[in-house]
Amino acid sequence: MATTRLIPLHIGKGQTVKGAITRTIDYIEDPEKTDGGRLVTGFECDPRTADAEFLLSKRQYLMQTGRDQGDQDVIAYHIRQSFLPGEVTPEQANEIGQALALRFTKGKHAFIVATHIDKAHIHNHIIFNSTALDCKRKFRNFLGSAFALRRVSDRICLEHGLSIVKNPKPSRSSYADWLGEGRPLSFQEKLRHAIDEVLEKQPDDFETFLAEMKAHGYEVRRRKLLSFRAPGQEKFTRCRATTLGAEYTEAAIRARLTSRGSVPPRRAGGALPIQESNPKLYIDIQAKLQAGKGPGYERWAKIFNLRQAAQTLRYLQERNMSYDDLTAQTEAVKAKFNTISDRMKKLEAELKDNATMQKHIVTYAKTRATYIAYRKAGYSKQFRATNETNILLHQAAKKHFDALGLTKLPTVKSLRATYAERLEEKKNAYREYRQARDEMRELLIIQENVDRLLNVPQHKSQRGRDESSL
Repeated sequence: MATTRLIPLHIGKGQTVKGAITRTIDYIEDPEKTDGGRLVTGFECDPRTADAEFLLSKRQYLMQTGRDQGDQDVIAYHIRQSFLPGEVTPEQANEIGQALALRFTKGKHAFIVATHIDKAHIHNHIIFNSTALDCKRKFRNFLGSAFALRRVSDRICLEHGLSIVKNPKPSRSSYADWLGEGRPLSFQEKLRHAIDEVLEKQPDDFETFLAEMKAHGYEVRRRKLLSFRAPGQEKFTRCRATTLGAEYTEAAIRARLTSRGSVPPRRAGGALPIQESNPKLYIDIQAKLQAGKGPGYERWAKIFNLRQAAQTLRYLQERNMSYDDLTAQTEAVKAKFNTISDRMKKLEAELKDNATMQKHIVTYAKTRATYIAYRKAGYSKQFRATNETNILLHQAAKKHFDALGLTKLPTVKSLRATYAERLEEKKNAYREYRQARDEMRELLIIQENVDRLLNVPQHKSQRGRDESSL
């Protein structure tokens, strides 16, 4: 299971933007915490120069928009993602962190993922630039963004076969509190759980939400501030940020109802407006009931599945697709995605090798004089003890060149030019990658929904149907 927390990073008094960014990035990229930097990855930025790239994007944003918030500006956002001890490997945690950052920012912001292994529980630190890649807008820290982050993290954990926190506590709590260790829950924590549980059912509107809260045994009081009181509780608990957190105010609850796809109110004509959205994955209701979901969830899930069945059918009818057409197109898109993914990995490997070569060439040049002096001194042990760091670096660089069979070293200028070309190729490839990934996800969801509706056995791609269309 993974817990998450979203933290806005401000400049702060007496600091510069560059200083604030550099200090934070240096902390999360600490080699002692990230296996010598092996567990640090970047998206649309090089982790080694991310502070400079973030700063450049902010200057371009200021030039294009003229907006300057001074000391109150949010320069970046920090996500902490912690995993249950022993449940993931460092490599898997880093992969999950990248997926979380990509989905949460929708691929519109550069970010760094650093996986720390210095604690009993593996955890990720993710820093993403508040300024978008196009330098025209910034990330909007909306009401309930921490809640949305947790939901995205939970979905990714389920996709990787990991457990999730069934009764999540507020994201500002400690890791032990999330796991429910050490003390009984307070009335405030129980109220947060009840609100989350009711919102999970996606009530039609705010009045239905209040009715569900009453069904959970809570007394509702609606004055200036919405308040609830549990059985056995002496005083009402007010829904305000200082008491329950920003995600549990009345305004935040209403926003969460809207963002979670609640049923829109009826119009004057009595008909419900059609919601245009991509089909979502069909729910296995029996499996959910066995996992502990109640009758309320079952009612909601049946309605949800009917809507998704209608969405799936409409998707196929609009495109005039038969089952065989759907299967063929899905396989074609998967093949395209895998091809682009392989090309991305090849480009990333070339970028990594290029950066390593640049580093060794610069090191070789800086330590060359020292190594010549060492050789002239007859490889003196005393000289080596005094200059051991430079000698070892020089030897490591020479060993790298020999392993590649190089007789003549390329210039750093040519390597930088090649690096820029490969980086541009990677950016262009990533646009194709995102498009293919989104198309593949949509088709896989449609395919699985159709298979469920037609009771097609899993892992069976062809049934030899006589039907020409659905």
